[in-house]
Amino acid sequence: MKVLVTDPIADAGLDRLREAGHEVETGYELEGETLHEAVADAHALVVRSGTEVTRELLESAPDLRIVGRAGIGVDNIDIDAATDHGVIVANAPEGNVRAAAEHTVAMAFASARSIPQAHSRLKNGEWAKSDYLGTEVNAKTLGVVGLGRVGQEVAKRLAALGMDLVAYDPYISEERAEQLGAELAELDTVLDRADFLTIHTPLTPETENLIGEDELAKLEGGYVVNCARGGIIDEPALAAAVEDGTLAGAALDVFGEEPLPEESPLLDVDDIIVTPHLGASTSAAQEHVATSIADQVLAAFADEPVVNALNAPSMDAAAFPRVEPYIGIAETAGEIAVQLLDDRIERVEIAYEGDIADEEIDLVTASALKGVFKPSQMHVNSVNAQGVAEERGIEVTESKRRQSDDFQSLVTVTVEGETDSVAVEGTLFNGEDPRIVRIDGYRVDAIPGGQMVIARNTDEPGVIGLIGSVMGEYDINIAGMYNARETIGGEALTVYNVDHEIPEGAREKLLDDDRIIDITYIALDGVEIDR
Repeated sequence: MKVLVTDPIADAGLDRLREAGHEVETGYELEGETLHEAVADAHALVVRSGTEVTRELLESAPDLRIVGRAGIGVDNIDIDAATDHGVIVANAPEGNVRAAAEHTVAMAFASARSIPQAHSRLKNGEWAKSDYLGTEVNAKTLGVVGLGRVGQEVAKRLAALGMDLVAYDPYISEERAEQLGAELAELDTVLDRADFLTIHTPLTPETENLIGEDELAKLEGGYVVNCARGGIIDEPALAAAVEDGTLAGAALDVFGEEPLPEESPLLDVDDIIVTPHLGASTSAAQEHVATSIADQVLAAFADEPVVNALNAPSMDAAAFPRVEPYIGIAETAGEIAVQLLDDRIERVEIAYEGDIADEEIDLVTASALKGVFKPSQMHVNSVNAQGVAEERGIEVTESKRRQSDDFQSLVTVTVEGETDSVAVEGTLFNGEDPRIVRIDGYRVDAIPGGQMVIARNTDEPGVIGLIGSVMGEYDINIAGMYNARETIGGEALTVYNVDHEIPEGAREKLLDDDRIIDITYIALDGVEIDR
């Protein structure tokens, strides 16, 4: 597999990919047409904040499986476009959490004690001790906008130094906030009460310029720290608020435009401290981020869960071995069911019974949908399967039942049209052997793989012999056969595992016999079948 890395990451991540046998190409200066050309044959793209992953770029990369963001923020990646193209988007949120939190705390102290300003003047020969009267953080109120991973780490550290916590985050529970010792409140309340305000939200349409002139006025006499994303604070309004004394100071590590332009008003205000996006710039953080994203690329290549996928089902790595066999069973069941359906698909139901019902099954459901769409030759995987179903107006439902009558675990995929429906059920024997055990209620014991012929016929003597003779006539070797019937003399269903595709001539010859209701050839490798 080819991995294209367009922003610098630590060598530890690159080495991990190379040691796994993959080709790693770095292109830190790529842009425009040369970037599109380089990604054309890539299977993975690894970026930081410097590369814009647009819909057009994704359209240039038909083989792309994953975009890995070596860091937290993904506002430079068009996730909707990636999902449409079946490309996983993953980040490395844990890798630089500690580094970003520590930098935020350092910036708060630097601002409160005017450390850079005093340092600069002393270096220039001035002993300006009387010009700097700092502020202690003890017994002050910290306002936190965004109690995500970094926000929580900052809150813990500053609470330990005697600060009271008040937070604005519409996506966190009261219980979790209480565990951190924080009081949840609306943004205006947080601004009114905070002595220090720290920002920890992603940049979205909702958070762009979230803190503007009116919000800054509520912080009168306070300090603002932003080490999250640029664009959340109105930078000209912030410069004006600090310059006119509305705020005591500010410290920023991120900006709406990076690198920060020389004409930025932030650079002209002495009490605004700026650093060039250093939040994750520690050797430990860079190595952790690089190896984390490399591991996720390798997981995507191995069709394993990508633990930090932002647009694909994921699961805890410890649970994956229990679920993994059912991923293939569900995909196969969906692929068989849709090829037996003599109707346009309107609904898909995936039912889980027994032990599997206690597991995380999002990845299994996505695989079932992948199987349903596979014969149509659409580019569908666990990333975009649900979206494809919605786009086509196909209703998808899940159900769970913790008891199974016959098996320890059972997965059933049912596809329905306006007048027809087909259900295919699969399980594991002895915890390791996958089997298709029912097709439309007929009990079978079929190996879910390779090429299959499924025959529906009346239950009469000589039918199975006829089918075997015709297959022999066309040099089709039968590797296995599994037969079931409704009642004596009723309808029967037989599954044949075969070594070769059944020619249309053989199918027509069988259908000429009135006892044969239908013959369906199924290739479980995604080959499109004409029926």
